Amino acid sequence: MTNYIIIMRSSATIPAFHQTIPVDQVGVEERVARLNKRSIKKESKLQGLKLALSMIDHTTLEGKDSDGKVIQLCSKARTPYSPMPHLPAVAAVCVYPNRVATAKKALRGTSVKVASVATAFPGGMARLKDKLEDTRYAMEQGADEIDMVISRGEFLQGNYSYVFDEIAAVKEACGEAHLKVILETGELETYENVRKASDIAMYAGADFIKTSTGKIQPAATQPVTMVMLEAIRDFYRHTGQMVGMKPAGSIRKAKEALQYLVLVKETLGAAWLTPDRFRFGASSLTNDLLMQIVKQETGVYQSINYFSND
Repeated sequence: MTNYIIIMRSSATIPAFHQTIPVDQVGVEERVARLNKRSIKKESKLQGLKLALSMIDHTTLEGKDSDGKVIQLCSKARTPYSPMPHLPAVAAVCVYPNRVATAKKALRGTSVKVASVATAFPGGMARLKDKLEDTRYAMEQGADEIDMVISRGEFLQGNYSYVFDEIAAVKEACGEAHLKVILETGELETYENVRKASDIAMYAGADFIKTSTGKIQPAATQPVTMVMLEAIRDFYRHTGQMVGMKPAGSIRKAKEALQYLVLVKETLGAAWLTPDRFRFGASSLTNDLLMQIVKQETGVYQSINYFSND
């Protein structure tokens, strides 16, 4: 377990993050490779595929987004494949703040949450007051969850208190909504930075930590996810608080999704194998999961053309 130096700031007891926590890159990558060799039997595979489906955040974050596109996305979120109405709905639909009200109306009466990006997504290059206004606007529109981005430039300059305070302020602005903190790991350069950013986010109040915006490559990778899962494990041991995890971007195949679930199970345990604790930010993953589920249940592959694109 990591031992942190405790300091006092703004009447709160928080850890000091000036120390670097070493990450064994070879060890992390070897463990991921070893876990990827696990074989999953047919019944467990079908359960895993349906579980992964229930963990997806369907997302549309384009300049050309319209109410019609959001409504269609919500329709698929509620019923991913109409010939199989028994399949679970996805976990959430994620949109820009100005589309939250549309999504909220389209999902009324369902279990699907409405998430909204905020804080000058995806670059995060704005004043804190503007980021907080962005967050509050999304909340006023009815968002259940807020996905914020950290200030990577400040982090890479070593301004860790700035990043901590910014996250804490956004968390306060979220009220009862869950806060997912996006690290944009593709810009953090090292595993040690990913670990440090994960710790800062969790101690500042994140309900989830998330790898990526999906706008930068590399996005989610399994080794980076492993580093973040281990940070969550250590945070839980230190505080007793359960923080969720969301890899986002570049996850397109059902096989990869199952591999991520194995990483979660072996690192954090079964308590994290729920949409309340683990999400996939990967809309394009949905159709491959559906294809594999149909194959498992019927014995026949369905053409990709039988599944809607959004």
